[in-house]
Amino acid sequence: MVHKRSAGSMAADIIIYAILLFLVVITLYPVIYVFSTSISNPVSVMKNEVFLLPKGFDLGAYKQVFKNNSIWTGYLNSIFLLFVDTTINVIMNICAAFPLSRKKFCFRRGFMLMIVFTMFFSGGMIPTYLVVDSLHLTNSLFGLVIASAVSAFNIIIMRSFFESIPDSLEEAVKIDGGNDLNVLLQIFIPLSKPVIAVIALYYGVGHWNGFTQALIYIRDRNLYPLQLILRELLLQNAVKDMVAASDVGDLLGATRSIQYATIVVSIIPMLLIYPFLQRYFVKGVMIGAVKG
Repeated sequence: MVHKRSAGSMAADIIIYAILLFLVVITLYPVIYVFSTSISNPVSVMKNEVFLLPKGFDLGAYKQVFKNNSIWTGYLNSIFLLFVDTTINVIMNICAAFPLSRKKFCFRRGFMLMIVFTMFFSGGMIPTYLVVDSLHLTNSLFGLVIASAVSAFNIIIMRSFFESIPDSLEEAVKIDGGNDLNVLLQIFIPLSKPVIAVIALYYGVGHWNGFTQALIYIRDRNLYPLQLILRELLLQNAVKDMVAASDVGDLLGATRSIQYATIVVSIIPMLLIYPFLQRYFVKGVMIGAVKG
């Protein structure tokens, strides 16, 4: 039997779809605009003729970007931080969440209170810098790794996920003579792929987009991650040095095109990685947030 929908229900659906469409538009428009500007003719860019679709076609901005050694160096540094730092983050997250999820661990409530406390009250920028400096890790990529090794919020998500795994699976491993390490490697990690993928995505995006810690701890320009190089291009007009003298007449347009081309180049890795983790995203967040 087909139930006729009321006018109020249909009106609510229309409003919801309109809001979602509006959110899609305001999310996609900046991305499309940046890409269109990066491949448009510099003269059209200078005259502000680019609104949505490209005006003309010119890849000169990308040629200038790929000829810039600083961008390649920043790319390599960011890739190093992305893989090394994210790997350490995930490992430490698992090592912290597993014991905190075990009911037989008598100190877990106390440790959880201390971890949650750090979410509201941190040591601050200066004490953190003094700790990193005392370890002689300033002006080093490993300083960035240690300074952001673990997140209290992500520990809580993973601990909640671990608590949702039935105790009977752990008991089966223990009956077969396994220990806690066997339980972690044979049961928890294989079953936790969704939440591990989500946590890795959280950490990875944060490391790829982050520049504040690098701005604080890094002084050697050869160690700058890509986001610091991008910051220079956007805020300090360093891109003017990349424009040939013969292009002085189109300097403004060429400058903006190169800036936007650099932005496009910087977001490509995340666009390539995200589709592979998308199928885990919703499942990992929902299971990690709800126990039972």
